[in-house]
Amino acid sequence: MSEAKTKSRKAGKSAGKQAETLTFQAEMSRLLDIVAHSLYSEKDIFLRELISNASDACDRRRHDALTRPELAVTGGDYRIAIAIDTKARTLSVSDNGIGMNRDELVANLGTIARSGTAAFAASLTGDSRKDSSLIGQFGVGFYSAFMVADRVEVLTRRAGEDDAWRWTSDGKGSFTVEPAARDAHGSTVIVHLRGDDDSFLGRERVGGIVRRYSDHIPFPIVLAEDGGEPEQANLGAALWTQPKSNVTAEQYAEFYHHVAHAMDEPRSVLHFHAEGAIDYRALLFVPGARPFDLFQPERQSRVKLYVRRVFITDHETGLVPSWLRFLRGVVDSEDLPLNVSREMLQDNPVTAKIRAGIVKRTLDEMERQAKDDAPAYNAIWADFGAVLKEGIYEGATERDRLIGLSRFRSTAGDGLTSLADYVGRMKEGQDAIWYIGGDDAAALARSPQIEAFRAKGVEVLLLTDPVDDFWIPMVGTHDGKPFKSVTRGGADLSKIEGGDDKAEDEPAGTDLGPLTAAMKLALGERVKDVRGSGRLTDSAVCLVAGDHDMDIHLERILRAHKQIDKAAARILEINPKHPLIKGLAEKANVDASAPVLKDAAWLLLDQARILEGEQVTDPVEFARRMSKVMTAGLG
Repeated sequence: MSEAKTKSRKAGKSAGKQAETLTFQAEMSRLLDIVAHSLYSEKDIFLRELISNASDACDRRRHDALTRPELAVTGGDYRIAIAIDTKARTLSVSDNGIGMNRDELVANLGTIARSGTAAFAASLTGDSRKDSSLIGQFGVGFYSAFMVADRVEVLTRRAGEDDAWRWTSDGKGSFTVEPAARDAHGSTVIVHLRGDDDSFLGRERVGGIVRRYSDHIPFPIVLAEDGGEPEQANLGAALWTQPKSNVTAEQYAEFYHHVAHAMDEPRSVLHFHAEGAIDYRALLFVPGARPFDLFQPERQSRVKLYVRRVFITDHETGLVPSWLRFLRGVVDSEDLPLNVSREMLQDNPVTAKIRAGIVKRTLDEMERQAKDDAPAYNAIWADFGAVLKEGIYEGATERDRLIGLSRFRSTAGDGLTSLADYVGRMKEGQDAIWYIGGDDAAALARSPQIEAFRAKGVEVLLLTDPVDDFWIPMVGTHDGKPFKSVTRGGADLSKIEGGDDKAEDEPAGTDLGPLTAAMKLALGERVKDVRGSGRLTDSAVCLVAGDHDMDIHLERILRAHKQIDKAAARILEINPKHPLIKGLAEKANVDASAPVLKDAAWLLLDQARILEGEQVTDPVEFARRMSKVMTAGLG
C-alpha cells in the first residue's frame, strides 16, 4: 500500500472519532418541520414509538445472542427504563438492546432510505389529525419525539463493540454525531421537553401512557422520577400468550399499533392457539388501511416469528403466502429450534403446517365476514382484493375458496358482486360470464364495446386490477360457465332472451360490403379486419381482438412493462345502424374509391383508438383530416 493511501486511511479513521455535524438527507427537514409543528393531535404517541423502538432493539439483541452468546445480557434481563428529570426537563427512554454504532446512527436517524420520508410526505392530507396517524407506519416514529422536544439526544453503544456514540439534533435540518461514554450496551433517547409540555414530567401522566399503549410489551418497563425508586409500569406479558377472554378490544388495538407501526384500527383480529402435532400461537390482524408497501416488488409479509417468545425474524419467514402479505401480527412456535435460520424456515415441515393453519383460519374468518357482515367484508376487499387474487393466479390450493371470496364491480349496479351472484342473475340463453378489463370502472361502464350487452340486460364484470388479466385465462371457467372478454371475438347475443331487442329488429340499412372493402384498402396492415358489429348500438366504431388474439387490456399492460414490443393489429368493427356509417356506406356504393372514404377510415380508426385510451396513429395527419372534414361540413 502506498504512503498516501496509508495516511488517507489513518486520517479517515481519526476523523471518525471526532464530533461531526451532518445535514439530514433530502426532504428530511420538511418532515421534521411537519412533525414538530403540525401533528399535535396525538402527542402521546411519541412515547409509544420510543418504547416500541426500544422493544425492537431488545428483540434483536436476544435473537443475535442465540448464535453469538457473547452478546447476551449479563447480570439481569432485558428491560426498558423511563426516567423523568423535572429539574433538567428531560424524559429518557433507555434499553439494553442491540444498540447502534456510528454508521448505523447516521443511516437510521439521518437518511431517507430508512426513514421512509418520501412515502410519508406523499401521504400527507393537510389534516393534522389524520396525518398524525401515519407516524410509525412509514418508519418515522422516532421523529415524533420532536412534537414535544426542542432537542433530542441518543446515547448508544452497539452490543459487542467498545465505542459509544452520541447523536444530537434540534430537528432543524442537521444533527451531530460524536464519541461518548456508556457503561452498558444499548441505547438511551433523551427528550429535552419544550416549555409547554410539562405534563410529560408527571409520573402519573407517563405511567398512564405506558399502560395505555405499551402494556403488552414483553419486557418490563420501569419508571422512575428524579432518581427515585423505579417501579414497573406495564404488565410485561406477551399478549398473544393470554387467553382471548382476558384480552380487551383496546388491548388488541394497541398491540396492533405496536406490531404494525400504524395508528389505524384493525378490521379483523385472529387470535388462536393451535395444539396437536405442532403447537403454536398466533395473533394476526387485517389492517384498517392499506399498508404503503403492499405492492412493492419484494411482496414480503411483515408477520413476526417468535420461538418460545424469543423474536426470530419478520422477513421471509414463509409463514404467510405472498397473497396474504397484508396481515400484521406475530406467530409464536413451540416446535421450531431457537437457532432456526431463514434458510431452514423455507424447508421446515413445521413452517408448512403453520402456514396451512394460518391460511385456513384467515379464509374461515373472511368467509364468516362475507356472510355475516357484507359491508365490512367489502371494505376489506376494496383494499386487499387485488392481493388476494394473486393467490388465484399462483394456483394456490385455496383457489376455489379465493374465487368464492372474490368481489367485482359490474354493470348491474354500484356495489360489489360475487361470481355466485352473477351466475344467479344470468339471462336466459346466456352461456358465458362476460367481462371487460381496463383502468377505471366508470370508464369501462361507458365503453362502446358493452352497448349491446347493456341493451340486452346482460351483466358485464368491470375488472380494473392488472392481475385479473392473468388469473382469468388460467382459470377459464366458473360453475361450468366460460369467462369471455367483450373485447375479443364476435359478440353473438341473439340467443339471449329479454332486454331491448328493438335495435336488432331494425333493418341494417345499406350493404356494408363496399365500405368495409374501401376501409381495409385504406388502412392496410393497421387493422386485422373491418367488419359490421353486433355489439354496438350507439357508437360508430370500436376495436376488438380476434378470437385467438391477446385481450386488448392485457396487451396494454405487457407493453407498459416492456414484455412485448408493439401492439397487434385489431379488428375495427363499425355500427351498420349508425347515421355516419350509413352515410359512408351509401357513398361507397356509389364510388368506393372516393377520397373522403380514405380520410373517414383513418378518422374512425383514430376515434376507436381514443375510446380505448390509446394515442392516435399520427397526430399531425389526424389534425389535418379533422380540419378537412370540418371545413367540408361548413361548406
